[in-house]
Parts: sequence; C-alpha cells; structure tokens
Amino acid sequence: MRLRVEFTTEPFDLDEAPAHALVARQVIEAAELDAVDVGPFGNTAEGGGDAVLTAVDALLRRTLEAGATRISLQINVVGEGEE
Repeated sequence: MRLRVEFTTEPFDLDEAPAHALVARQVIEAAELDAVDVGPFGNTAEGGGDAVLTAVDALLRRTLEAGATRISLQINVVGEGEE
C-alpha cells in the first residue's frame, strides 16, 4: 500500500528553526520516500507503506529526543498494491 504522512512538530519558532524541526527534516529527507515537501508549518511525504511507517517511527523517536513537545501527524492511504 502507498501512504502519505503529514506532520508538524512543536514548539514553533518563527525566527529560527528549532533543533527538532531540523531533525524531522533530516529523517524525512533520508528516508526512502518520494513526494517530500518540507515547509515551516507542515510537512508531507509519500511512499510505500513500510518505508513511511519506518520513517514515522524514526521521526517520533528522534524529534522527541531533540526537544519536540508535541508532534501532530496524519497518515492516509493513497494507493493500494504498491510497495
């Protein structure tokens, strides 16, 4: 199955990207995903189910370690039979 993940990490800082936001960007850009869009107020990426779930696990663990106090995410199935 093909999945899309959308997420944000907090707390926000409009003047300088916090460490947890930089870690989130690194995790998503290093994952085996495509259609990656990283922005200041939200991030999205798509890929095969296993790749997205592996990236989400790393994202949660590493951004919390880097100081995130809240992580909001949504995962949608966007295609079947693709891995």
